[in-house]
Amino acid sequence: MADSSAPLLTHVEEDGEASSPLTFDKILEQSLSHFGFLQFLQILLVGLALTFDAHQIFITVFTDAYPTWHCLDHTVCNPTTTDICKIPRSAWEWDGGFKGKSVISEFDLECSSSFLRSLPSSTFYVGSIVGGIFLAMIPDGSLGRKQLLFFSTFAMSLTGISIYLSSNIWIYSFLKFVIGFARSQTGTYALVLISERVSTKWRPRATMIPFTLFVLGFMSLSGIAYLVQHASWKVLYLCTSVPAGIHSMFIYFFALESPRWLYLEGRNEEAIEVLKRISPANRGYLESASSRLPPKKTLEQTSSSSIKDLFVRKWAFQRVVLVMIIMFGLGMSYYGVPLAVRDIKVNIYLSEALNAMVELPTFIVTPILLEKFNRRSSVLVSCLVGGASGVLCFVLSLSGRTKIAFALELSSFFCARIGFNLMAVYLVELFPTSVRNSATMMLRQALVFGGACCPLIASIGRHVPSLSFAVFGIAMSGLGLFALLLPETKGSSLCDTMEEQEQRDQALKT
Repeated sequence: MADSSAPLLTHVEEDGEASSPLTFDKILEQSLSHFGFLQFLQILLVGLALTFDAHQIFITVFTDAYPTWHCLDHTVCNPTTTDICKIPRSAWEWDGGFKGKSVISEFDLECSSSFLRSLPSSTFYVGSIVGGIFLAMIPDGSLGRKQLLFFSTFAMSLTGISIYLSSNIWIYSFLKFVIGFARSQTGTYALVLISERVSTKWRPRATMIPFTLFVLGFMSLSGIAYLVQHASWKVLYLCTSVPAGIHSMFIYFFALESPRWLYLEGRNEEAIEVLKRISPANRGYLESASSRLPPKKTLEQTSSSSIKDLFVRKWAFQRVVLVMIIMFGLGMSYYGVPLAVRDIKVNIYLSEALNAMVELPTFIVTPILLEKFNRRSSVLVSCLVGGASGVLCFVLSLSGRTKIAFALELSSFFCARIGFNLMAVYLVELFPTSVRNSATMMLRQALVFGGACCPLIASIGRHVPSLSFAVFGIAMSGLGLFALLLPETKGSSLCDTMEEQEQRDQALKT
């Protein structure tokens, strides 16, 4: 009686479609129509990679911050009005008397240029860009989603641990470049792996789980940084990188591969076995349906799809360009606002914790938007509201209304996060399995390009308070208008090949 539903499902499928073979998409949708506990555990395991990714993205907010100082000789200086670069070094000291509290203090960068102070953050984003381009060249059929995710997280954690040995700003910046390179596609691999292991019905909610874990990583970073605030900045890297290394081992041994990718590679038995492990209640149905899958020879032509297909086919190229433009604007706001918030006179630990907390409601709002409204209008509204909030934050901060300006900063960050959530799901539906990894990489590349501009803009903002908020806001709202040119995909199932995607798009137009 425990498996009584499986034979019923089998008979329904056999009676309804006995004259034609089942498609793998129908088998996947049927077997994963219910969201079970094992699915949740697998999503949790994979999604935790974004927790540690968040640590590395935002860690410089604390490690590279400008530390506070106090006067030793009050006859020549005043902490509130004096520029420490214009007085003798013997006249002042870092608070706590600990030189290694920050990158700025340990490497004597307090009087260096904005370029040098922002160099580690900039090289991190440059590494992410270079890594994204390099990794995008790897065909989708080379290693699989799981293996790529493992290598990405393991390399990121190993390099983060090695930062403890850095002795100057140049070594530190180089290691930040390597971390950026290693983690450049962590989010891509995790998102695609999760999206391809759930049905259309559960995709909007399932994809919010890793994003929620990303935010929890952001929030936990503030707590970890607070606990080790009196220790060396290098300790913070150890506290975040060692757990990431342990997690990568769990991915290697316990995470399941994407059944869609396995099927596309002609590994039908392995794909069905993964579905059985995810949804054991449908084991009987899967065993019956697997015998009616098309043979491997029908899939040979689809495995050759690669990133070049995104540029050769006109429709795909147009979509990639539009998505990258929108994501560039969102990236500037999402990565830039937390860096620029220090220009508003608020506690850095509190402000970063609140920025992280304000993301949590986005994972409730986003599924509602995805289920109730279409993709284009949701993206457009989030970009326009977030951009307007950024500009108003700049205006009000000039007039000294700090609390209202900070509230608008949170609003801008909230909308940027919603926009990113929406685009992540949107993109999965815009491209087929054969190039989905490559297409998602392009999305995250644009996001990182936007983020790469942020450290320098935020650093300049120290001289023109809150100007960076206006720049980020204008970029997000202006570039968000390009969402109007994308096709609508609400309610559509995932396609596996470029040809199948083209046929479905033509059908939707008619």
